[in-house]
Amino acid sequence: MQQQIDRSAADDGRMTRRSALVHLLTLSAASLAICLLLIEGVLRLLPVSSGLRSLPVNAENPVFHFTPNQPFVHSLGWDMHNVVRGRVNNAGWVNDQDYVRENPLPLLAVVGDSYIEAQQVPYVDSMHGGLARALEGRLRVYSFAAAGAPLSQYLIWAGHAVRAWGAKGVVINIVGNDFDESHASYKTGPGFWLYFPDASGQLHLRLNEYRPGMIISLARHSALARYVIINLRLHELIFRVKSLAELIFGGPAAAASPYAGNTAAPADAARLHASLAVIDAFFRDLPSIVDLPRNRVLFTLDGFRYPDAVKAGAGSYFDLMRQRFREKAQALGYATIDLDEVFVPRHRRTGERFEFADDGHWNASGHAVAAEAVTSSTLLGQLLH
Repeated sequence: MQQQIDRSAADDGRMTRRSALVHLLTLSAASLAICLLLIEGVLRLLPVSSGLRSLPVNAENPVFHFTPNQPFVHSLGWDMHNVVRGRVNNAGWVNDQDYVRENPLPLLAVVGDSYIEAQQVPYVDSMHGGLARALEGRLRVYSFAAAGAPLSQYLIWAGHAVRAWGAKGVVINIVGNDFDESHASYKTGPGFWLYFPDASGQLHLRLNEYRPGMIISLARHSALARYVIINLRLHELIFRVKSLAELIFGGPAAAASPYAGNTAAPADAARLHASLAVIDAFFRDLPSIVDLPRNRVLFTLDGFRYPDAVKAGAGSYFDLMRQRFREKAQALGYATIDLDEVFVPRHRRTGERFEFADDGHWNASGHAVAAEAVTSSTLLGQLLH
């Protein structure tokens, strides 16, 4: 009898402890949920980066663009500084203008990646915004761009600008990571057209489809999620934690590569081979996809921007790639503006900087330099006469 009493008491004790544990976990979960809701509410009142909400990209909708007619907020870092408010227009591009097909003014399309998307500056301070203002009443200037896009994707947007919008001229801005990231071996991000090698090694454009799932859709609607992913740059935090853990506990820690021209400086043989093949494939495909006379296509080529950086970058990956690209373009009859020929003298004269202190993208001065260079180009002379 006593054993039954003892066993019953022990069972009651276990149940009491289990109930206490469940109660504690329930309270902890509720407290965490309340804290997260409070943080979410506070962040909704602050200028957290909103993101741009790209649409699905597939065989039926093969041209990457954003959800039309949406305002956006862009800010940098944990403290949400450098706040810019703008809009995605009726056609799905970051631009204060709504695009129209029927207009007697000739259209100049400006194509690129985040430099031309230009969330970091107000529209009026962007390269294409400056061009639109300077050419008002004589030319229309529309932009087609998104962060992360490589050289291969520029072909698709340039061709789209000509076919869908009737562009008579195209300016394509080239930056340091455009070459290797056009090759499927070096970029896996969805939504863009990349170069894939066939069995013989020949490169061909293929769409890497983008189908946003439920998690992405939910994250877009959470200020806390956007703050962690965009403002705190979650992927960089993960990489830093991983590298620190490898350093502490041993293992193949990833060595930080030096940068030159906003891309990794080392020019290993495999990267060079893939990138040179991309350049050749790009110029092979350009005439058929864009379908403009060669004198209606202009390349602006970003550089190192400052005398010391030019010297330090000599022989780096971007130095080799920009030389090769410029030589190939000019040999084929395409005009190319080396922006270092404008950036470097201007810096020597004024001492100004062309990017943000904590962001390598052009600031308003950088965009103004690029816009002025295009304004004085032969392409505009041809379009205006």
